[in-house]
Amino acid sequence: MNVEEPGGPVGVQRSGPVPATPSEPSAGQVWARGDYSMIARLLVGLGGDLVRAAGVTSVHRVLDVAAGSGNAAIAAAEACAEVTAAELIPALIDRGRRAAAARGVTLDWRQADAQQLPFLDSEFDVVLSCIGVMFAADQAAAARELLRVCRPGGTVALANWTAEGAMGRLFALLERHAPIDRGGLTTSTGWGDPAHVETLFGDGVARLTTHRRTARLAFDGSPAQWCALYRESFAPVVETYARIGADPRRLAALDNDLLRFATGEYLGSPGGPGRYEFEYLLVLAEPAA
Repeated sequence: MNVEEPGGPVGVQRSGPVPATPSEPSAGQVWARGDYSMIARLLVGLGGDLVRAAGVTSVHRVLDVAAGSGNAAIAAAEACAEVTAAELIPALIDRGRRAAAARGVTLDWRQADAQQLPFLDSEFDVVLSCIGVMFAADQAAAARELLRVCRPGGTVALANWTAEGAMGRLFALLERHAPIDRGGLTTSTGWGDPAHVETLFGDGVARLTTHRRTARLAFDGSPAQWCALYRESFAPVVETYARIGADPRRLAALDNDLLRFATGEYLGSPGGPGRYEFEYLLVLAEPAA
């Protein structure tokens, strides 16, 4: 994510027709909160990094899964590839279309669930997901779909937050205050564990490599300013505050923990400008024949 939008988080998916009760919003409802495109702007470099790692060129048919507002998809289009962006949340698709138009590129946007992609087997040369597919509720189904729609010998390239990195620590903090869904945010960072990714892909890959990398956020504000932005725009934080409700004691505790987290992750000099770096796992997989 310099960093890209967690392709991020954002086209989050949920498996199957599991109805949500009023107290248990679906993943789509959770990720529709706030304005993830504001967070994606902090990570815009990550999409380009992922596209370069995947070796995308003008000869490739590219699919960006859980594309969010299109950081990776737009970067692939700027490399002159033929690009389709698949995203579950309509508002993010709208923002992605506007962002692509502003950068002078065209691509095909499709509303789609990462666990049931509406594409043919082996339809794409490169399949990307930048901090997106990792939030699918049914991880095994999402992994199968990534491999299914990518041709044998092609490339599946993912950028996933790790449990040990800053975002993993943030998710654990939020889960302690108010778990967001049945699976929990912390389960998503399994995609940042090389052993877990190897298990998910199983014998569906001919080759699999992983690399731990660091994404620098394009944000130079203070820890307090970071907290204000994430409280307003980052869906998991917005949802956690909503779940707490009006309880002043619990709200104060979350405020304090969030500021403590942001202060701990602040790498800038006293008085600024700030610097924040989040660890992610780069995954490169070649689907087997």
